[in-house]
Amino acid sequence: MSSTILSDRGEFAFAGAPWLSAGDAERVTGWTLKPEGMCRDELCVPLPATLRRGDLVDVAAFWRHIGNPVVTDKIGAAMVLGAGAEQRNRSLEGLAAPDFALRDLSGMEHRLSGQRGKKVLLVTWASW
Repeated sequence: MSSTILSDRGEFAFAGAPWLSAGDAERVTGWTLKPEGMCRDELCVPLPATLRRGDLVDVAAFWRHIGNPVVTDKIGAAMVLGAGAEQRNRSLEGLAAPDFALRDLSGMEHRLSGQRGKKVLLVTWASW
């Protein structure tokens, strides 16, 4: 069965997810498999033996191992590798909301960036 993985790097489809080759894991996460563990730039995180099978890496377990959220559907057809707290905190430091677009009832798209220089009230709600 093919699975779709969504990350901040894009949308990817793999047959064996969450077990990915080292190259595919790097494309999805930005982390490179090295002898010392999974590395990004100068930072390396030791990889427990249970998260590795030869050249394969369990990307979902690795993502959780570094403190990031992972969400999957019940049948494993879709997985989202969410941003960790550190990344979310960095984005909030500037106190600028990220740009997004929504359609009104007539189908016209409105972007937050189109409201620059105006006072805007953002109201959000979640059922959870």
